[in-house]
Amino acid sequence: MTAPGQPAPGQTAGRALNQPDRQRRGDGRIVVDNLTKVFGTQRAVDSLSFTVEPGSVTGFLGPNGAGKTTTLRMLLGLVRPTAGTATVNGVKYESLARPLQTVGAALEAASFHPAHTGLQHLKIYCAAAGLPARRAGEVLELVGLTQAAKKKTKGYSMGMRQRLGLAATLLGDPQVLILDEPANGLDPEGIRWLRGFFRHLAGEGRTILVSSHQLAEVQEVADRVVILNRGRLVRAGTLGELSAGTAVTVVRGPALAPLQQALAGAGFGGTTDQDGTLRVRTDRIAQVGHLAFAHGVELHELRLEEFDLEQLFFSLTEGEHQGAGLDQGVPGGQLPAGNQQGGAR
Repeated sequence: MTAPGQPAPGQTAGRALNQPDRQRRGDGRIVVDNLTKVFGTQRAVDSLSFTVEPGSVTGFLGPNGAGKTTTLRMLLGLVRPTAGTATVNGVKYESLARPLQTVGAALEAASFHPAHTGLQHLKIYCAAAGLPARRAGEVLELVGLTQAAKKKTKGYSMGMRQRLGLAATLLGDPQVLILDEPANGLDPEGIRWLRGFFRHLAGEGRTILVSSHQLAEVQEVADRVVILNRGRLVRAGTLGELSAGTAVTVVRGPALAPLQQALAGAGFGGTTDQDGTLRVRTDRIAQVGHLAFAHGVELHELRLEEFDLEQLFFSLTEGEHQGAGLDQGVPGGQLPAGNQQGGAR
């Protein structure tokens, strides 16, 4: 049995469209090349370059004011870059022949007419986009809202509203999903569902770009991460690349000096915390334990501290809680109706 909203084996998010049609839309690769945006005297995004590959989930991270939302708005044609380009399938969003069938995006908490049901809300989107009305019911099933389809949205919980917003991005069976804080308001079960749903979509070859502050959840689901600070790229790569060489063996005991000497003799580097805890830069925990035994060192704790995305994030962005007031004011939140001005997030 599949979890609510989780596609069954063989079921795709785009049952209304066939695979050859999806292939004609391109592979869904996102390329950001030397992208820059200046608002007045503020450089919100500064010479930013990265790629997002199809068949993967990429976490887009940075503190408030780092320029994440401004970057996403430039990618979607909502904000005109000062310099550089952002493309999907090698072209700018506004030049896509079928944008809603290529990119599904949700950058802000979605707004719903309180008197409309979830099904009515999505059917209105279908009519406006020229999509078959049946897609409304299909995407509601995919996000686990079939039983709430005829319930008025004013009675939806925040988590249900998040799912309905996600359903709207799936109406065109897009090859690319661009989402800002999609897990907001979801309970633990909903977050686990969302994680599995993203993995399913990536397994179909889709491109998933997710901006989020929930770093532990990003570490669980993302294949790659892109980290911004003050509008600049500070780190990008797969989780494997970022975690290489970061493992630490933590050792506690009443008298660790003999072990420190033995470890130094064996070529292991490390540091000692103020409380006497020894932190050895290696994942070879068994060898550390053997050296302690061989030198008669009493241990109270021996454990492996593996890669933690949150620790890496804060080491790269320490102290950057606010980006010089740039959080105020990139307006809007829906798909492009023209270029807009504002600040960075």
